Amino acid sequence: MLINSGLILIGLIFLYYGGELLITGGLQLAKYLKLSPFIIGATVVGFGTSTPELAVSLMASFQGSGDLALGNIIGSNIANIGLVLGLTALIVPLKIEKQRFRNESPPLIITTFIILIFAWNNYLGRVEGLIMICLLCVYLWRSFRTKENIETDLSDNDLYKNNRNPLLHTFFVLIGIGMLIIGAHWIIDGSVEIARMLGASEWFIGVSIIALGTSLPELTSSIIAAKKGQGEMAIGNVFGSNIFNILMVIGTASSIHPFRIIERIDTDLIFTTSLTCLLFLLIRMGRSIRKRDGIILCLCYVSYIGLKGTGLL
Repeated sequence: MLINSGLILIGLIFLYYGGELLITGGLQLAKYLKLSPFIIGATVVGFGTSTPELAVSLMASFQGSGDLALGNIIGSNIANIGLVLGLTALIVPLKIEKQRFRNESPPLIITTFIILIFAWNNYLGRVEGLIMICLLCVYLWRSFRTKENIETDLSDNDLYKNNRNPLLHTFFVLIGIGMLIIGAHWIIDGSVEIARMLGASEWFIGVSIIALGTSLPELTSSIIAAKKGQGEMAIGNVFGSNIFNILMVIGTASSIHPFRIIERIDTDLIFTTSLTCLLFLLIRMGRSIRKRDGIILCLCYVSYIGLKGTGLL
């Protein structure tokens, strides 16, 4: 018990400092590359926080476990919107410019409906995978083509604030991503062992500890970005992570090894699509994600877990 508790504590420390390095480095890269914090959050941060899902889905695909590969992504995307944005908004309201929301919402809408259509027949083949990879390339080209003059509002305590070396900030980003992934892994391992010692069921461990653990990189980076006054980066992180989860992770996995899904997934696909549409509606109504919206998103996530647990969904 003591060893596992220590593992959790060290994991939390890694999460905090990893998130600090990732967001600080990302903001400085945004300034150097003349990209908005939203774009950095949607590309650099979003890619980094999606790497655990990529590893899990690729392994599951090679082992012929299509259900695990796709289920990992659908569950992660639901957690990103319901849990990550919901909890972050409860701490700090997230604002986004009206024009930026109009420009950056179509990629996530299109991506969400693409996986709904492609996976509806419970099969993902190489053609669908290659289409998603091509769309990922278009998304990245679209994101990096527009330059802006960005002034990042960082505190005096941020590491190497005045250093303009882009390689150093890229190093911060990579180290931050690595620390987030390692920290989340240690927290999951320690928590699972403690839960088993206390007699918790495998289902409870799966839907609570592991589900939360795999969302910790997105959650940590979003909260830190929001507390630094970079709400757009927090929103961009979730937008980008969900897009990368589908286009990069599922696209790569299915193009390498096509897989068939055995379980019924139509309700899950409809739920993730509906939750994404709800998010857009909440943002459009207030041009921000406020505390009230955070409560709604968290309730949606809890309801999803509850319905899955009772077999009603």
